[in-house]
Amino acid sequence: MNPPDPGPERARAEDPRTARTKARLRESLLAECASGREPAEVGVSAVVRRAGVGRATFYLHYEDLTALAVDACAEVVHAAVDALHAWQTGPGSLAPLRPPAALAEYLASVAGHAALYRSLLLQGGGGPLGERLHRELAERARAERSAVGAPHAELVASAVAGTFTGILADWLHGLLPDTDPGVLADRIWALLLALHRALPPTA
Repeated sequence: MNPPDPGPERARAEDPRTARTKARLRESLLAECASGREPAEVGVSAVVRRAGVGRATFYLHYEDLTALAVDACAEVVHAAVDALHAWQTGPGSLAPLRPPAALAEYLASVAGHAALYRSLLLQGGGGPLGERLHRELAERARAERSAVGAPHAELVASAVAGTFTGILADWLHGLLPDTDPGVLADRIWALLLALHRALPPTA
């Protein structure tokens, strides 16, 4: 079982040396996976050797490679949330018909580490990365609909998060047509807009 995400207070209180060590381990794993290998094919030995730390230090911070991988991929979750909301200029902003450029850029970036993400984001959107992505996207969508008084905030937020997470997962696993990031961004955006507009705010 992966450890729960640290809260903001804990994150701020983290010892600088610990933060630097964990950052080196995250960077090491991503570098080892850059050639297309998944975490299970890399091994702890390769990660600690590249990071310049001992195995004992690794296990002091992470229980296994999966825990490290989820931590290393945390930024991709935040990037997804930001990319889907990059169009916002203030409370109550109206979503444009075309996706923000950040969405296609995000998809292209994810494709560059597809092997790593596939190991954590299973087909259909499951897995530790899928759960985290779904949770953070749903929280953002729910908060935004609630802020403008849109109905069924929980329902629409779940649908939006599930749609994006599932499509991203199936695309990375090659289950969707060979679509480039720009085209996929357009199609995802159209689907998400349709979900939000299916249950508009009441007059």
